[in-house]
Amino acid sequence: MDAVIKRVNEARRQGLKITADMYTYTAGATGLTSTMPPWVLDGGYGALYKRLQDAETRKKIAAEMRAPTNEWENMFLLPGSLDRILLVGFRSEKLKPLTGRTLAEVARMRGTDPTDTVMDLILEDRSRVGTVYFLMSEENIKKQIAQPWVSFGSDAASMAAEGVFLRSSTHPRAYGCFARLLGKYVRDEKVISLAEAVRRLSGLPATNLELDRRGFLKKGYFADMVIFDPNTIADKATFEQPHQYSVGVKHVFVNGAQVLKDGEHTGAKPGRALYGPGKLN
Repeated sequence: MDAVIKRVNEARRQGLKITADMYTYTAGATGLTSTMPPWVLDGGYGALYKRLQDAETRKKIAAEMRAPTNEWENMFLLPGSLDRILLVGFRSEKLKPLTGRTLAEVARMRGTDPTDTVMDLILEDRSRVGTVYFLMSEENIKKQIAQPWVSFGSDAASMAAEGVFLRSSTHPRAYGCFARLLGKYVRDEKVISLAEAVRRLSGLPATNLELDRRGFLKKGYFADMVIFDPNTIADKATFEQPHQYSVGVKHVFVNGAQVLKDGEHTGAKPGRALYGPGKLN
């Protein structure tokens, strides 16, 4: 990480515009399909399922999963242990009881080789299978947060702690990414100042994305505001119990309309799609 930061800072000193976006957790999330070589998805999911039903092709896939390589991002090996691969999203009702278990646990439960376990789960669920991978360290998280060119994003879908959302697990970043920055890394650990955190949650990403009249409290701009208590704001979502709202946010205004009042939704829905300069007419 130090080498990457050094190279980016040098490029910025040379006048190049380089930005980055991150979330505030030591694990990423994508599909279980990322443990397999990219070619298995050539032709789409229909082609993938056919390959996973062919014994000889499965042997080839398994061999590539176990082989260290720089040719693709092998998520079977990168976490360093199968106990660091957490299964969180199944489509099949039959497989949902495996939610929250690690790949190592499921392989032991089934008595199958972990490579076969991966292929079997994807084939049985007819999906990529939502998966969390523990890859990063707290030390590197803090080093990234400290860089003034880094903004923040949850990299997650909009979730609710109710209804159909509770039928699957998810990454806690869907609920706690921004509150975690303001509570853990600003107030508690003082990695950056509160003012700097607000800049990187608002003005910096809006500027990077060239969003029209967003990201700042200025006359003539859209009135988007979040009013929070810096002494109490905190994330509550965990990898074990991710469907938990953060605390400490009092009021939220979107396009000038109040959507959160004293921590409760008002029912207003004034949001609109935002487009950058790359939008096609």
